[in-house]
Amino acid sequence: MGQLTQFGKKETKLVNIKDASEWGSQYLSRRVTISNISYLLQYGRITKYGNNGNPLINIEELKDYYDSFDKEKQWKEKLGEDIDWHLSFVEYKESERTKHVHRLHPYKGKFIPQLVEYFLDSHTDEFKKEVYFHKGDIVLDPFCGSGTTLVQANELGMHAIGIDISSFNVIISNVKTEKHKLPLLTEEIRKLTLRDFQKTKKNIIFEEHLLSELAKFNSEYFPSPEYKRKVRKGEINEKEYAKEKELKFLEIYNDLVKKHRIKIKQGKNENFLDKWFLAPVREEIDFLFQELKSVKNIQVKKLLAIILSRTVRSCRATTHADLGTLKEPVTTTYYCKKHGKICKPIFSITGWWQRYTIDTLNRLKEFDKLRTETFQICLTGDSRTIDICEETKKKNPEFAEILSKQKIRGIFSSPPYVGLIDYHEQHAYAYEIFGFKRKDKFEIGPLFKGQGKEARNYYIQGIAEVLKNCKKYFQKDYDIFLVANDKYNLYPKIAELAEMEIVNKFKRPVLNRVEKDRSAYAESIFHFKEK
Repeated sequence: MGQLTQFGKKETKLVNIKDASEWGSQYLSRRVTISNISYLLQYGRITKYGNNGNPLINIEELKDYYDSFDKEKQWKEKLGEDIDWHLSFVEYKESERTKHVHRLHPYKGKFIPQLVEYFLDSHTDEFKKEVYFHKGDIVLDPFCGSGTTLVQANELGMHAIGIDISSFNVIISNVKTEKHKLPLLTEEIRKLTLRDFQKTKKNIIFEEHLLSELAKFNSEYFPSPEYKRKVRKGEINEKEYAKEKELKFLEIYNDLVKKHRIKIKQGKNENFLDKWFLAPVREEIDFLFQELKSVKNIQVKKLLAIILSRTVRSCRATTHADLGTLKEPVTTTYYCKKHGKICKPIFSITGWWQRYTIDTLNRLKEFDKLRTETFQICLTGDSRTIDICEETKKKNPEFAEILSKQKIRGIFSSPPYVGLIDYHEQHAYAYEIFGFKRKDKFEIGPLFKGQGKEARNYYIQGIAEVLKNCKKYFQKDYDIFLVANDKYNLYPKIAELAEMEIVNKFKRPVLNRVEKDRSAYAESIFHFKEK
């Protein structure tokens, strides 16, 4: 086996995973983990030599794979040489882009924390020539979403105020930034168990039996990574082969349903919870929600509600590939193109509930090590009309006192993109479970209004009104940074209506997207100041 000193030479052939990760880190000038190499093996991106107990990698093959992904060159060819490549944050792995509380709950359309850090952090680097914010400043996010700006402001020693029209978004943001009583939360989690409830149900035993049959079937017909490699090489017609095997296993699935007498469908289709959850899952959701009502501590109850919502989202009756954009409910086993094997819908929330309670506790502990003694609060309201001082005073008089003395330094926010996301509908399950009032009609640029001329004019007016309302609470020499995909060139008009000017624009390539559409895409960060 080749040594590290020989890496890159033709005579070096096979190395183990650890050595391959070290070579990859050296070759790419960024950290490549053992898990990264294992992923390439698992999904057939590179060939696995040796055996399962001692897998080996051909360094030349790994080098060829990395060379085919010169992302900066490829993206500049597609998006132009003017993109600010350093704002791609390509050097950060997924766990860093979703660090600590940022992953307490999924949210479409949020920016990564590193982007916020770049503009808020007072430390300059070779690319950043100006400093816009300092410790102790107050930052505003009038389109708060899931609270990324608030969390990063805390980590950087700044106060922050968020505003959102969605009651559920406000809860997510506040749960992330609040200081929690973790021993009390741990005790309440221990009490909230499905164990006794499931004793009278059959879905757990059924799912265990189903998983056993799936393991045997997939091992025989979809061995990993051989199957995926054959598909990539064209040795297997994936569509025909997968359809044949999907139907073959469906017979086994139907027999198990009959044997265990499992009720699959709810029998009604009146709302989101009726349509997108199998009957056993819906029963567990309803049971856990009733149990949650008995929690006396309001702060703990809200945090548990976020964990339940995250759990529910992962248990929708859909394919793995369509989790982000639901198509049709799935009530049987199916061929999963994402995993290259036969997969199943969810029949119990237990596994996800347990996983997310542990994950949440760990993320809160991690953030507690970084948090600063600063104030963050997210207010429920319409940013076009809200009285920021008055609403802050209602929630936190001490923070309101600081606000009245020093005022807001500026904004870092990502306004909704015109006609792209239905911000309430993405959490429809949560609104139904918890009974939150939906305020879809107050959204700026919602999906249902489309992207036509009338919708764009409404959007321009709405964003401008937000800026005009918010700047009443600003310091004189404020800075506003708005992250937007401005393909209709709306922001110059927005600046004009808000009596501001765009003094700079950064063009950022957007990598690591979760959507199936991975085509070249850039967004702009507009720097606004008073005209």
